[in-house]
Amino acid sequence: MDRRELADFLRIRRERIAPADVGLPAGPRRRTPGLRREEVAQLAYISTEYYTRLEQARAPRPSREVLAQVVRALRLSDAERDHLHHLAGTPPGPPPGPSREVRQSIVDLLHRLPQAAAIVISAFYEVIAWNDLAAALMEDFSALSRRDRNLVRRSFLGPHPQGRRLYGVSDGEEFARSSVQRLRAASARYPDHPELTALVAELLDGSEAFARMWATHEVTVRPTLCKTFDHPLVGPVTVNCDVLDIADRDQHVVIYTATPGSPSEEALRLLSVVGTQRLDVPG
Repeated sequence: MDRRELADFLRIRRERIAPADVGLPAGPRRRTPGLRREEVAQLAYISTEYYTRLEQARAPRPSREVLAQVVRALRLSDAERDHLHHLAGTPPGPPPGPSREVRQSIVDLLHRLPQAAAIVISAFYEVIAWNDLAAALMEDFSALSRRDRNLVRRSFLGPHPQGRRLYGVSDGEEFARSSVQRLRAASARYPDHPELTALVAELLDGSEAFARMWATHEVTVRPTLCKTFDHPLVGPVTVNCDVLDIADRDQHVVIYTATPGSPSEEALRLLSVVGTQRLDVPG
């Protein structure tokens, strides 16, 4: 436990929170920036004396419960939460779960790529954002439930036409393998997450192929640089694949672009006009 660093960190974070941020009046006699120590203690449901000793580097090591209450009171980010735990000599436990909320700037980015099909996937392989061209190339995700937007479930459990992979992709086997590897890695980051536990159990029960891949414990994912979609309206569409990590939310932006001047670029241009209005053929 680094008492001095912990004390400084708590003081600085306390001073940056305005009383109005937590529903407290500023008052005419407030002399200190941010919150008072007694106010943080009240918000954290701990004694003012104990919190004061923490800021004076005189307190014993706080418990995980106390740290969790201080995190909430000081409105710390996930990175600040982890830092607080390390300063207190109590390494943080596993994160509670990945975020499904996509930043507005990322959503705006997707729609500023009119010649590219782009989606955002969560750590559990759920499609959580997309642009119009992605809906035209793959399927109209807005018409699907959350359950049906999970690409691992769709890849192994369907539904898709007899003899066809999901969206008719050329790398169906490789996509299935890499998705299992990413899901296996996610299970280590979120070992007790009920949604992930239920998804894995469902896949193990419903797919022998998934069970075989899961049993290998592989977590090294090789990047896919190019793939071909067999589209029911425009035929084969070969695209370059680029993946951007959103590390703070454990999300990935997947961008599909066609080589300029290629037949696939023309196919994407046609899809951007047709949209999803005639995409009633299962992918």
